[in-house]
Amino acid sequence: MSMAILGKKIGQTRVFDEAGNSIHVTVIEAGPCPIVQKRTMAKHKYSAVQLGFEAVEGRKLNKPERGVFERIDLKPQKTLREVRLGDEVNQYNVGDNVTVSIFQPGDFVDVTGTSKGRGFQGVVKRYHFAGFTRTHGTHEYRRHPGSIGNREWPGKVFKGRKLPGHMGSRRVTTQNIKVVSVDLSKNLLLVRGSIPGANGGLVIISKAVKKVSA
Repeated sequence: MSMAILGKKIGQTRVFDEAGNSIHVTVIEAGPCPIVQKRTMAKHKYSAVQLGFEAVEGRKLNKPERGVFERIDLKPQKTLREVRLGDEVNQYNVGDNVTVSIFQPGDFVDVTGTSKGRGFQGVVKRYHFAGFTRTHGTHEYRRHPGSIGNREWPGKVFKGRKLPGHMGSRRVTTQNIKVVSVDLSKNLLLVRGSIPGANGGLVIISKAVKKVSA
């Protein structure tokens, strides 16, 4: 477990490396994220820090929420998220700012966001079913899921069966994304490829758990 940072997806563009190769990147405005609260093993039975993102006017928060920031003399934040840490939690204090400087070009990160909502969709779009044949008299059955049941035993549809339903609007993590560039002056992070969610959506960027940075 290592420190993460909150950010906002800005959009996609491309940059060129030293060899002149075009690289597709996603631009993320990340931080600065003040530490609002701190959890310790001794008091809370787990180690974590609570990060804030995007300052907001105090009148837009209710009284208990405003009180949290007034006690620590910190400007109210629109978004709060906890980041689990190990012994590293001792390196941080309430009021400290977490910035994009925790990452370097060449690092690999995991990006978590909320995927775009697609509404109610059928199995062809939702699960990439092949659909039925379009010849030999097929009528109104081209994009149906096919048989979903059994015979007399067990006489039911098992849980987990892929069926039409709500698609998107769920928490998604894209792993092992390479950091192409870090702009400390503008709090920008350029990562290779795409990340979950629409432009303007909240994302959480953390060190990759399955891949060691270069």
